[in-house]
Amino acid sequence: MLIGLVRDSVMQCFCHSCRAPVLPAAHRRSAPVKKPVGKPRTKQPKKVKFITTEIRCQEMSKGGLAYEVILAEPVGVPVPRRADSPEKTPSVEEIQEKLKAAEERRRSLEASKMAAIAQKMAKIEEASRIRSEQTNNFIVATKEALDAKMDSHEEKREAYINELRARLKDHLEGVEKTRLTLEQQTAEVYKAIEDKMNTAADKRDENIKKMLERLREHEEQVRKVRAGNHERFQQLESAIQDKLQQAADRRLQIEAEQREKLRNYNNKLAEVRSVITTKMEEITKDIEVKLTTAEQNREKEIQKKLDFVKKEERRAELVRQNKSARAESEAPTSG
Repeated sequence: MLIGLVRDSVMQCFCHSCRAPVLPAAHRRSAPVKKPVGKPRTKQPKKVKFITTEIRCQEMSKGGLAYEVILAEPVGVPVPRRADSPEKTPSVEEIQEKLKAAEERRRSLEASKMAAIAQKMAKIEEASRIRSEQTNNFIVATKEALDAKMDSHEEKREAYINELRARLKDHLEGVEKTRLTLEQQTAEVYKAIEDKMNTAADKRDENIKKMLERLREHEEQVRKVRAGNHERFQQLESAIQDKLQQAADRRLQIEAEQREKLRNYNNKLAEVRSVITTKMEEITKDIEVKLTTAEQNREKEIQKKLDFVKKEERRAELVRQNKSARAESEAPTSG
């Protein structure tokens, strides 16, 4: 685009074939072209017959003349050549002004391009900042959700343990009540035995044997009940420990999965940032190469136009010398 602007400006400056300014190619193409309707008609010049006659006179008899008219081939009449008018040659000041205007246009174009690049860079930085904010917000929200989930899981686990402990406490209270009841019954039995021993000495030995047998059976039953309760308590304790271990393992697994997701997300974000940085470097290098090429082409075009101006000045100088020589050679002739 810069080369085209310079070319158009130089064409306006150094056009020597006509006095009107030369419009750029875009303005020349914008004018509509009317197509001719039908066969175009051209104005043909009229044919002029140049007839050259030659008359010969010959005396045929005494007192008389005979004339012979000969028609010759037409001979072209030379057209007078129009004197060459001096062509207008631009001055060095005009050339410098045109070059200065072209330089200003080039600088404004470069400034607009750099402004557009800065705007694009600002947009890319804004997008990167928004992406970073979104990433931070996602990390914070994920951490909060994970903490809330783990707190809820911890509360549920504590509630379940408390419920199991309450059940065990109720069971132990029931066992304790049964033991107290049995002890009370035993005391009553002992008291009844003593009463019966005081009242019935005859049946004391037999009754003592029976009561001792019952006491042994009762103690055996108590021992069995205590053993069963102890075994059940151990089973419940092992079940609680297993569930607590499973909950801890599940918590560690969830934390590992969340860490892996965050790691993958950070890797993807780093890849996107590296791709954006690479593209920006490529665009900057491409723009620098284009600007350098445009500067070189502009210098070449300016050098070509300066050579053309010098050539036109030499040609004008030769024309003036020829005119002055012709005028000097025609002056003695006319004198």
